[in-house]
Amino acid sequence: MTQPVSAEALRVAPGKSGCPINMTMELLGDRWSLVVLRDIMFSGNTHFRELLGASLERIASNTLAARLAKLVDAGLLSRDDDPSHRQKIEYHLTEAAIQLVPLLTELGAWGARWLPTTPELAIRAQLLADGGPELGQRFMDELRHIHLHRKPAPENGVLAELTAAYQQTARAAAAHRADE
Repeated sequence: MTQPVSAEALRVAPGKSGCPINMTMELLGDRWSLVVLRDIMFSGNTHFRELLGASLERIASNTLAARLAKLVDAGLLSRDDDPSHRQKIEYHLTEAAIQLVPLLTELGAWGARWLPTTPELAIRAQLLADGGPELGQRFMDELRHIHLHRKPAPENGVLAELTAAYQQTARAAAAHRADE
């Protein structure tokens, strides 16, 4: 018996099975979808060129365009005209994408524990995991403020704390490499 789908369900093709893990992997299991969502979530970048230029993994422009279109079509991102420039488009997280924060937190914490990551790129995941559900909820509320209500990120919010920790850890790692 198939579970009823809520009116808020994402717009995706039927999967190979009705398994929720399979359906999630079909939507997000390619190499780039979660990375694009991560970049929008943590960088504050909402324009194509910003996302392309800031990509640590050097995503190709055609791949970025395809993933943005896929995520918009599925309902994980919204695509809006930028009021400051008529030829620019802004991409914003939807509620469904914001609710991926706990999943990304757990993926990051698992990767930091079991994989050869760098301290500066693992720090945000570690802080979110160490902060528990309360910090994750505060971060999700902040993302709603930014992406759903189109308000600026708070100067003293979770995103600012995570960014400061990343920058501090990156400086320390660079100094350590220079000393070697």
